[in-house]
Amino acid sequence: MKIESPVLGVFEVSDDKLIEFPQGLPGFEGCHRFVLVHEEGAEATVFMLQSADDPEVAFSLTGPEQFGINYEFPLSDEELAILKLDRPEDALVAIIVRKDGDDPATAGLRANFMAPLVINVGARRGMQKVINKLGCDILLRAQA
Repeated sequence: MKIESPVLGVFEVSDDKLIEFPQGLPGFEGCHRFVLVHEEGAEATVFMLQSADDPEVAFSLTGPEQFGINYEFPLSDEELAILKLDRPEDALVAIIVRKDGDDPATAGLRANFMAPLVINVGARRGMQKVINKLGCDILLRAQA
């Protein structure tokens, strides 16, 4: 499949690399197929989640550990079914990050910690877990 992204340019991706988000993402419910892309040759810490359904839709992702954060939250039986998740070790948790502001001198990154993405890497299925403040621990760890 060929994707023509205004952010990443034109690139080919095989169907077996697509990640299905059966419910889409909040605000982007029409986008169900995505691909994770990263710069080749370097250790990837930031990925692009590019929609295969709408080339205008792309998100920057990183692991919560990049911010010293460890998530602990339950998934309902319905969420486990959506993800086809049988083993917790198949789950990848990622957060969406975006540039905050247009001025390079003052811009930083903003991360959405209350709505992480959960991806079953084996089944290539994902969802966005919107967390209310109850039932979730977000642990901050000091980095040495």
